Amino acid sequence: MRRRFGIDTSILVRLLTGEPREEFLDCVAGLIRLVEQEGSEIFASNQVIGEAYVAVQHHYRVSKPEARAGLLDVLRSGLLSPLNGHAVLTALEASGGAGLLDRLIADDYTRAGLTVLTLDRRWRR
Repeated sequence: MRRRFGIDTSILVRLLTGEPREEFLDCVAGLIRLVEQEGSEIFASNQVIGEAYVAVQHHYRVSKPEARAGLLDVLRSGLLSPLNGHAVLTALEASGGAGLLDRLIADDYTRAGLTVLTLDRRWRR
């Protein structure tokens, strides 16, 4: 049976920033081993994606567009995938209107069959 893993925020931030370099290289090597040699699947949840998006902006001074582009690159790299699939990639590609975190929240609720309630005017549009 194929093993499946969910990563935490520290792994995604490492993949986004490449820092510290040695830890980044170890992380990539470990993921490659799991995916290519063991046939495992690795996923990032919406919460991990959202936390990494905020963390790289705050701690590494990455702009919002750069953070979204980096997340797209990592999630399309073949090493890991968004747990919620293509909808997350669409949210990362979108600009204007609701922000990325709002889009990820809406995606989670929609998957659970819920209607989103909000007071945020941009989000309601």
